[in-house]
Amino acid sequence: MTLKIGWIGCGIHATQMLLPQLVRHDVELVALCDIDAKRLASAGRQFGVSTLTTDANELIKTPGIDAVGMAVGPDQHLAFGKAALEHGLPVFMEKPPSGSAAGARELQAASEKSGKPLLLGFMKRYSAGNKIAANIVRSGRFGDVLGLTGYYMTAPGYFVGNVDYTGFFLHHCVHYMDLVSFLVSPVTKLTARKVEKEPGKVLFHINFDFQCGAIGTIVMGTIQSRGAPVERIEIMGDHQRIEVDNVIDIRWNRNPPFKVDDPAATLTDAIDSLTWKPNFTAAANEDPKGYYSLLSDVVPALGGATTAAPSIHDGVIAMERLEMLRTELAL
Repeated sequence: MTLKIGWIGCGIHATQMLLPQLVRHDVELVALCDIDAKRLASAGRQFGVSTLTTDANELIKTPGIDAVGMAVGPDQHLAFGKAALEHGLPVFMEKPPSGSAAGARELQAASEKSGKPLLLGFMKRYSAGNKIAANIVRSGRFGDVLGLTGYYMTAPGYFVGNVDYTGFFLHHCVHYMDLVSFLVSPVTKLTARKVEKEPGKVLFHINFDFQCGAIGTIVMGTIQSRGAPVERIEIMGDHQRIEVDNVIDIRWNRNPPFKVDDPAATLTDAIDSLTWKPNFTAAANEDPKGYYSLLSDVVPALGGATTAAPSIHDGVIAMERLEMLRTELAL
């Protein structure tokens, strides 16, 4: 059955990232909402939707819709998410689910009360390299994860005139508050330290202890250009290592012998390194960032199926870690 969806928020992220991937699935966009009438009309033309409104509550009450999706601000996610759940509709929203852990817990309670799922846009789980890395670890061929290291950077462009790191934490750092456990195991301890070159330019290191016994460090900050790759993850095991660069290039280093002085040196499937990167020259609508794969789990979950789609439960955990991190850094 085709899922009929009403969508709130028609900004650049929604119209260029989320909605183009959403409509590749068995869905029908039946209503759109945005407070900017010009942006709303443009999205209506782009996606062939004629039911348009600037009132989110009006969209939620649109007759015939099966679910609500949204990509708006944290406060709006909380308000509109609760309204949709109270109206008996399942919800998909971009992260973060709220501006606070308390708000995320409110949404979790509303989801449990309504019996409807609230699913979140933690697409880093589905980014091509991260997905492959997680599948290797879960296959049992990697063995125990002993360590995780990585970085996830951005630039301070949106601090002009008012240095407030809230947006950086809510829209960037929250991803890795979720991703580290997806790749390793639940976090048992978090500590952090920072250096601030000047207002708006901060660098910090986060240390994690994991339930499985592994340790990890993630470096984050606002001191790199977004025009260059700003993301790397390394998962360490016993004589094995998985490296993911720029979410798309992945290398699985195993335990090969030295080959330089071996006249019979060759490449062996079982022990030599494996690499993969997507073919961007192919005429295929691939999405290595992970939005399509995320929505492949989200859409059936909105229809009542059980899938691996990230839920508000995951969002509560990520938001609680995020607040712990901000407390550690005093930012």
